[in-house]
Amino acid sequence: MHTIEKIGGTSMSDYAAVRDNIVLHGGAGGKLYGRVFVVSAYGGITDLLLEHKRSGEPGVYALFAGAADDDGNADHWEAQLDRVLHAMLEKNAELFGNAADRSEADAFITERLTGVRSCLQDLQRVCTYGHFQLAEHLITLRELLASVGEVHSAYNMAALLRREGVNARFVDLTGWRETGLLPLDQRLQQAFSDIDVENELPIVTGYCQCSEGMVRTFDRGYSEMTFARLAVVSGASEAIIHKEFHLSSADPRLVGPDKVVPLGRTNYDVADQLANLGMEAIHPRAAKGLRQQGIPLRVKNTFEPEHAGTLITQEYVSSQPKVEIIAGRKGVLAIEVFDQDMVGANRYDGVIVGAVHRHRARIISKDLNANTITHFLDTGLGTVKRIIADLEQEFPNAEIRARKLAIVSTIGSDLKVSGMLSRTVRALADAKVDILAIHQSMRQVDIQFVVEEKDYETAVRALHAGLVETSQYRNGREAVAA
Repeated sequence: MHTIEKIGGTSMSDYAAVRDNIVLHGGAGGKLYGRVFVVSAYGGITDLLLEHKRSGEPGVYALFAGAADDDGNADHWEAQLDRVLHAMLEKNAELFGNAADRSEADAFITERLTGVRSCLQDLQRVCTYGHFQLAEHLITLRELLASVGEVHSAYNMAALLRREGVNARFVDLTGWRETGLLPLDQRLQQAFSDIDVENELPIVTGYCQCSEGMVRTFDRGYSEMTFARLAVVSGASEAIIHKEFHLSSADPRLVGPDKVVPLGRTNYDVADQLANLGMEAIHPRAAKGLRQQGIPLRVKNTFEPEHAGTLITQEYVSSQPKVEIIAGRKGVLAIEVFDQDMVGANRYDGVIVGAVHRHRARIISKDLNANTITHFLDTGLGTVKRIIADLEQEFPNAEIRARKLAIVSTIGSDLKVSGMLSRTVRALADAKVDILAIHQSMRQVDIQFVVEEKDYETAVRALHAGLVETSQYRNGREAVAA
């Protein structure tokens, strides 16, 4: 049996830790082989190629996509591509002490980026003719650019491990200069048909070219999808994600590293709630295949190799009802639609959801009463303005407004205990945090609180102190199975 293991971008940026704490440290029973590694791009590289995930600062993709609307920026994407190459070559200089190895690594990635530059220049030229519209090609361009980060890190890791005497094999799934597209599962089966995982160590690109379109379908969660589907199609005994932190009871930067504890055990339901808040243990669509096949997922801290991490399974339920993790996010944009004609009408929510999906925003949560529907969205202010413009056309008599807020959530595999809601509300009230909305479903795996953005950190600390740090919860926390 073998494991499929994914290494996150921040961990990949520290090669020595990856080598010593993950690869040479060994898997189950200390085995070097019997493992497959799916790797992300080095930290920050995908931001340079696409756009910054948090700030929205444009990368090559965003600058190229905007060049058609602003002739003054027509060449800015090329300068950004130069910055990408410079960052990649700097990383190579940091990693490769041997001049010959560094020269080969530099030539490999330079050839890729030269090819990308030629593609973009040709596309830019072709789209000066009216029969060719840039918008029709942007998703393909995004796929191409996304693949470059993963191919860089995977090539380097395989080359470096071979220098260490490891029989590492670089597996390029990006489809560079290949013709024809296969479905994702078939593409993975084909790539691994001749790999002997018991005697070689595959280092696999997190991006996989396929007919579904990885970025089109999963956006920047594509590497987790490659990882999860590879675990499913290969029949892995366990899927493992190596991150730069433990999956803990809260963000240690907010609560304090001395106060948080690794979860140890939880289930896929909890993982889905975290993903909904943007704090992914794993992309929810990636988790689906693992869950259906009964493949456990383990989240480990790259920098604490002896710790067994957190094991996520389908059937786990905590031995006593309790809050396992406090999670949330700032910068949530709420669209509130108030209309007295809404009472008894059924079309409002469908129209609003249609507008949200049309503009590619993601719904985190929503609430409604007789005449008001509020959707809490993961998107930017520009997108919200476009959604509101659509809704004003549909509902000319409605009052529509947008507001930036924060959501804080208490999550656990079993919150079915009398008084849980009152405990959470009391903890926030004692911290003088005003609650703007509360959401609790009958499934009782999470309770969401909508608060002012300025109160986010205070709310997280208050809930963690009142619901996790108390002795009765800390003492009841299960240890992970090794």
